[in-house]
Amino acid sequence: MKNPLLEQFNTPFESIPFSKIKSEDYKPAFEEAVKMARKEIQDIIENKEKPSFENTIEAMELSGEILNQTSHAFFNLLHAETNEILQETAQYISPILSEFSNDIRLNPVLFEKIKKVFEERNDIDLTTEQNRLLEKTYLSFARNGANLPDDKKEKLRSIDMKLSKLSLDFGNNVLAETNDYVLHLTDENDLKGLPDYAIEQAKKEAESRNKDGWIITLQAPSYVPFMTYADNRELRKELSIAYGKRSFQDNEFNNEEIVKEIVKLRLERANLLGYKTHADFVLEESMAKSPEIVNEFLDDLLKKSKSFGVKEVEELKAFAKELDGIEDFQRWDHSYYAEKLKKEKFDFSEEELKPYFSLDNVIKGVFTISNKLFGLTFTEISNVDKYHEDVKVYEVLDDKNEHLALLYADFFPRAGKKAGAWMTSFRGQSKLHGKQKRPHISIVCNFTKPTDSKPSLLTFNEVTTLFHEFGHALHGMLANTVYQSLSGTNVYRDFVELPSQFMENFCFEREALELFAKHYETGEIIPQELIDKVKKASNYMEAYQTVRQLSFGILDMAYHSQTDLEVDDVSQFENKAFEPTDLYPITEGTNMSVSFSHIFNGGYSSGYYSYKWSEVLDADAFDYFKENGIFNAEIAKKFKTLLEKGGSVDPMKLYKEFRGKEPNSQALLKRAGLI
Repeated sequence: MKNPLLEQFNTPFESIPFSKIKSEDYKPAFEEAVKMARKEIQDIIENKEKPSFENTIEAMELSGEILNQTSHAFFNLLHAETNEILQETAQYISPILSEFSNDIRLNPVLFEKIKKVFEERNDIDLTTEQNRLLEKTYLSFARNGANLPDDKKEKLRSIDMKLSKLSLDFGNNVLAETNDYVLHLTDENDLKGLPDYAIEQAKKEAESRNKDGWIITLQAPSYVPFMTYADNRELRKELSIAYGKRSFQDNEFNNEEIVKEIVKLRLERANLLGYKTHADFVLEESMAKSPEIVNEFLDDLLKKSKSFGVKEVEELKAFAKELDGIEDFQRWDHSYYAEKLKKEKFDFSEEELKPYFSLDNVIKGVFTISNKLFGLTFTEISNVDKYHEDVKVYEVLDDKNEHLALLYADFFPRAGKKAGAWMTSFRGQSKLHGKQKRPHISIVCNFTKPTDSKPSLLTFNEVTTLFHEFGHALHGMLANTVYQSLSGTNVYRDFVELPSQFMENFCFEREALELFAKHYETGEIIPQELIDKVKKASNYMEAYQTVRQLSFGILDMAYHSQTDLEVDDVSQFENKAFEPTDLYPITEGTNMSVSFSHIFNGGYSSGYYSYKWSEVLDADAFDYFKENGIFNAEIAKKFKTLLEKGGSVDPMKLYKEFRGKEPNSQALLKRAGLI
């Protein structure tokens, strides 16, 4: 029987035929696809013609199409709809892919061909994008061991294979721990304070597990409302500690040794390649360029925000003491009393806002805003296969009413899905040799499911999350480069968050909110009074959130800018790194590092700072819009060009072409209320 993954997809828009693919198909598909890709690379190596941009650099760009096709389908499912077979396949294929990648990058004959083209680049008539691809290809080899002697190349191979497996194990352990914990409640009194939707959702969760009563989980749509509204302090404590203990317990899912080993191996790898630290290696290809600049950036923001954060927490402690006599204010009290204080200060709560933010309306809203800015239209279609019934698929048309992209939207939590929210792609964009390939983009979130009585209603934070991921999606959908490896979100890590964080700004603007913030029952547009309250409260606890976010960036840099090979104790290391940012006492028995998936199971090692770095860019960019109208057509056109270019142009050059100048942090500090 033919494997559908190894064929050209004869489907609408060449979309992935999920209904024809079984979990068991991925392993043999990978095995065969790797063989095919090896043959394509070998053909380039054995080509007797003089190395040229076309027969070497472009040929490499075109190689491995079936492997890319299989990888896009597999790894997205591994995160969004995993099962035991997929997890076993990941363990099996990860070292094979690592070996294949190293076989390419460490092949001396291939590197000599690339090097030859690179050295003659000034004598070749190349476009700006071709030059960028040549440079990127050369550096990907030079930065990953191509110049190493054979014994060190073998060492590098060994390290990369180990890292690949460890990262997978880390992610699987966090997922298992997240899914394993339940808080099973049978006393209705334990639900006091919770809004109706949260109670209804907990009831539904219990029923799905054939249990009486109510079940609270560590998934965000369940965890966050409980921590925010539940009156029972002891249960909030229990849930908070359970969340903080994930992969930090004495069981098979403990990630402490994995963290130590990953950090050690990353440093070894960097040293092997001639870099002082892993951060030095990573940041060489970033806007920031060095750990010193990143650490200065984080320290500067911490100095400007810490005193404000301390004041916010002290005010919250005083409020809790006055309201409920709380003397020993702890982390599990923060969200609960922060919400109550917000209601007192600004006379509104998240629950007052939620009826105006049904998921369907918010989706329509972000579509409408994309239309006003970039002329895009979105139509739900049913002729494209989905990997789960919850997923919706949209065809996206451009301002000329021509096909632009597919958008997959997957919004609800389930056992096989990682926590959090992300954007990814099932197919990248390219237009090489006249063949236009438009992208297939996916956004994945974990919002509260509809109940029998209510649609899915979002908190304001979830609204901004959706807009955030949609910003990434726009970056992918609008991509318009020749080469896929330079397309869409294939940009420097500290630039990739600009479009996503830029889109969040619309959630605070009356002109935008009026387009979609409508009461799910009455259709009433959100009152001006509530919009004013949202805007007034937009800086509420901003300093606390800033310090918290900085703490994650500082922890990341602590792990990856060190020159010692060993982390003796993960808990001690983390506590020391967090010390300058601590606003609450340490909770014994909990640890953040062991579930810090961004840096140990994702692509953000030495890069978590980029969220704050990009905030400087997005605040400055949105200021430009606000000065001229948030839907200004001329400025939107310039921003669209920035998105279309992907990684084909240096990001600072791109930004300056859009803005007319380099970014300035003043807009961010002003927005955050820190000046």
